[in-house]
Amino acid sequence: MNLEILPERTAGAAENMAIDFLLLQRYPGAAAPRFRHYGWRRPAFTFGYAQKIAFVRAQLPAEGAFDLCRRPTGGGIVDHRDDWTYALVIPRGHPLEELRAAQSYRAVHEALAAALRAQGVPAVLSEPQEAAETAAAGVCFERAEIADVVHDGHGAKIAGAAQKRNKHGLLFQGSIAKAAAGATVDWDGFGEAFVARLAARLDAAPQPTPWPEFNDAEVEGLTEQYSAIEWIEQR
Repeated sequence: MNLEILPERTAGAAENMAIDFLLLQRYPGAAAPRFRHYGWRRPAFTFGYAQKIAFVRAQLPAEGAFDLCRRPTGGGIVDHRDDWTYALVIPRGHPLEELRAAQSYRAVHEALAAALRAQGVPAVLSEPQEAAETAAAGVCFERAEIADVVHDGHGAKIAGAAQKRNKHGLLFQGSIAKAAAGATVDWDGFGEAFVARLAARLDAAPQPTPWPEFNDAEVEGLTEQYSAIEWIEQR
């Protein structure tokens, strides 16, 4: 089995969310795990599918232009202005997809933490007994949940993620705060190490794969849906 590594792309927030969802729903060819690292065309924030828009808006910067989009996955508010973002799709029936959500979350973050440690970052998985009283619930990088990646020295949260399961498999959307990881990280080297460790965990061989030939109308339609105020403010 291969772990299909898609080319890096940069897009707006709504298009990035649409592509991630379509990788789960419409990916052509044989079912295989697939991974992509991507960038943001403009400063952006995303937030979890179930979050209330009033709460989200209260946490956002008062100044500056940025994209805002509700994700198809859960989780909290994520600031993408200086992060390393990725998506991982695991097809239905794969052993990792069949794990409970907490177990699949831990498995991916163990690979991520190991790749960071290879860069000299003392990264470990969080095992909090209770949330810090000063942390804002629902803001991703203000508090660590169980199995998030944190700095072993001062406890700052480095990486978090959100998941969505459906009849097609599992979508895992993750973000790494570059500032929390430190200025010495070689992000290209990290990406290679992360992919290698994910592939080992999935018992797969990393394989660079051409961009899928999605239906253009479907991509445009879903991007338009994710851009719409009705989607963003539905809760």
